[in-house]
Amino acid sequence: MIPVLRFFPAARVLLGVSVLALAACSSTRGADVDRAIDPLSAIEEASFGEMLLQSEAPAEAASFFQRALAEDPDNIDLQRGLATSMVRSGRAAESLGLWERIVAQEASTNSDRVEYAGALIRTGDWSAAQAQLDSVPPTYESFERYRLEAMIADSQEQWDRADSFYETAAGLTTRPANVYNNWGYSMLTRGDFGGAEDLFIRAISYDPDFFTAKNNLVLARAAQGNYALPLVNMTQIERAQLLHTAALAAIRQGEVDTGRGLLGEAIETHPQHFEAAVTALRALEA
Repeated sequence: MIPVLRFFPAARVLLGVSVLALAACSSTRGADVDRAIDPLSAIEEASFGEMLLQSEAPAEAASFFQRALAEDPDNIDLQRGLATSMVRSGRAAESLGLWERIVAQEASTNSDRVEYAGALIRTGDWSAAQAQLDSVPPTYESFERYRLEAMIADSQEQWDRADSFYETAAGLTTRPANVYNNWGYSMLTRGDFGGAEDLFIRAISYDPDFFTAKNNLVLARAAQGNYALPLVNMTQIERAQLLHTAALAAIRQGEVDTGRGLLGEAIETHPQHFEAAVTALRALEA
């Protein structure tokens, strides 16, 4: 049995009730009690692992699954949990051997191959990722599959395929902000600045706090010679940072005076000392 120090309150109550009920029956032997408790503990452990995967603690989840696998090394669910948590904690390269082991098993799923492809993309092995996705039947449709297909098509400059996959992926999730941001960045690399601007605005409409999309939106507008900040919600610090982005874009495009003015505005706007903007302005003036 996997040792777990923390349990859900509901599971703890359920365990307590079960023990009391078993203790009240005079004919119950100790071995019967152990057999009754073990499945409940397994449920608690599975729930705890799932909770960690869904939380913002991927490193803690990886440690949990590593301890669990030491007790039950052939458990594919625990292998899957460890591989997933390793990817989420920035250890994609370490997860590859485990994903390879997982997909080689009869109990593996199409989702496993898609997750393996995602780990391969994170390590820069685009061709291996494509091979994994190609092994998944076309009837298997998921948000993650189409998101990865779009990224691979982008890397191969297959723009029509990329657009189709991005659009499909966005339709398969209720939170498509990241998809629209990636799609917009793809448009930026192609030089379609107007299309990129529209997609970044869509990303922000789904996630008003998505700063990366706001920053990319400023870049898309600056590429069209528009250095005014977009009309989106932003904090004072974000406003200063976006002014800094617009300033650097202007300077790179030869609009030095515009860039100088934007840097000064960024320094005045930031509630604290804005070192990056100050350094850029001093370098420009020197």
